[in-house]
Amino acid sequence: MAKSDNKMADTGEKIFIGKCVQPAWLTLGLANRHGLVTGATGTGKTVSLQVMAEGFARAGVPVFAADIKGDLSGISEVGEPKDFILKRAGDMGLTFRPDRFSTIFWDVFGEQGHPVRATVSEMGPLLLSRMMDLNDVQEGVLNIAFKVADEQGLLLLDMKDLRAILSFIAEHAADLTTQYGNVSKQTVGTIQRQLLVLENQGGAKFFGEPALALKDFMRTDSDGRGMINILVADKLMQSPQLYATFLLWMLSELFEELPEAGDPPKPKLVFFFDEAHLLFNDAPKALMDKIEQVVRLIRSKGVGVYFVTQNPIDVPDKVLAQLGNRVQHALRAFTPRDQKAVAAAAQTFRPNPKLDTAKVIMELGKGEALVSFLEGNGTPAMVERVMIRPPSARIGPITPEERKAIMDKSPVKGKYDTTIDSESAYEVLQKRVAGSAASADAPAGGGGILGQIGAIVGTIFGTNVSRGRMSTGQVVARSVTRSVTNKVVGGAAASLGKSVGGSMGSSVGRALVRGALGGLLRR
Repeated sequence: MAKSDNKMADTGEKIFIGKCVQPAWLTLGLANRHGLVTGATGTGKTVSLQVMAEGFARAGVPVFAADIKGDLSGISEVGEPKDFILKRAGDMGLTFRPDRFSTIFWDVFGEQGHPVRATVSEMGPLLLSRMMDLNDVQEGVLNIAFKVADEQGLLLLDMKDLRAILSFIAEHAADLTTQYGNVSKQTVGTIQRQLLVLENQGGAKFFGEPALALKDFMRTDSDGRGMINILVADKLMQSPQLYATFLLWMLSELFEELPEAGDPPKPKLVFFFDEAHLLFNDAPKALMDKIEQVVRLIRSKGVGVYFVTQNPIDVPDKVLAQLGNRVQHALRAFTPRDQKAVAAAAQTFRPNPKLDTAKVIMELGKGEALVSFLEGNGTPAMVERVMIRPPSARIGPITPEERKAIMDKSPVKGKYDTTIDSESAYEVLQKRVAGSAASADAPAGGGGILGQIGAIVGTIFGTNVSRGRMSTGQVVARSVTRSVTNKVVGGAAASLGKSVGGSMGSSVGRALVRGALGGLLRR
């Protein structure tokens, strides 16, 4: 057994990942240059992911990771000093110190974690088209639906809102065609059918309010450690398009919302994207270009993205070129595609004259990996054959009782657990059909100074005038008028944020535009 060397522990500047002849360190200041963890099934990718997540958390960096099989949930419980763990630690000169990490569980379906939701407007037409596998013509009609909703001041929050606006443009197709291009009822019908498929896959639970606030992913616990956010994805993986598009939406939201950070001493957040091949499979070129742009530029926001997949060839070359930190577990070369993957993996490393990289990739044992992290000047280190250190927390899944106990103490308990159905496109269009739009838009009654103030502000913004088309700004302004009046008189009015659709109306006077991936920017 090697002599214990406690110097091989995480420092404030780097994370100890493993050891062969020399320790393998992941430098925190270069961790936002992204990374790749690859290897065949059963070779230790999940353990490597857990070791990296633990290191980031100890350094005060919040982590988000998708848990496909449930194995990563053990990071929330104290590690067990099993014989194979003690042996590996001893062989590496380490003293095994059991630990646990503050964890928040999330679940699109709200079953094994806090619900995760986004509004339809925040998702945007580009990602929705990808989620529903629409062709170019159908995507064009969906873009028209979003444009009309924005111009009409109609909030698209959930799936019934999207259905309502699609029905609206189908009914007014003749009027819209001259301004936006051809809108056929047959195309709208096809989109509606695809919406039904998405709904059957669980999409209805994902769209709605309260929408996820990304700041809830970027928390530290009372000890200053980064919180580890785990997306329970075993059921979600049954709908791979929904899974991939959801994680891509999260990346795009981080890209749009976070300020520029340059090269911070450590990342603001590290994002692990498991089963990354699903993101790129059959993606149209326009979307691939956007993905490459987001991955390339999100580094400057202080976010590190780590793709986890079986083969390096699952990741397009343009994206692969952005991934500076590499952990390559064993690959098997039984087929021509496998042989191509081995050769591609070997070629992506900085050569080491002491290693036949392609040969070693096929010889690696469980828990071993070829590792190359970025060095101080930002260039990759020579590839080394490394034994990955054992995790400090539990390896393997937790029990339902342990999960419940963690969720009961969660810092976001109660924030997302109850769905809110705000007034949005569906309700507004229903009122128009019923002929009640005029009464709904009439100014609040009441004389005196408060009524006069409301009338004056309403006149300035044009919000107390019944009109068929209201801009989003007018919707916001009308909500301001009513909210201010209600609060002055002491009424129990809903907050402004909810009155204009939750997170979409959280600030007044910001332009509503669509960002790189078609999501709503609130500026």
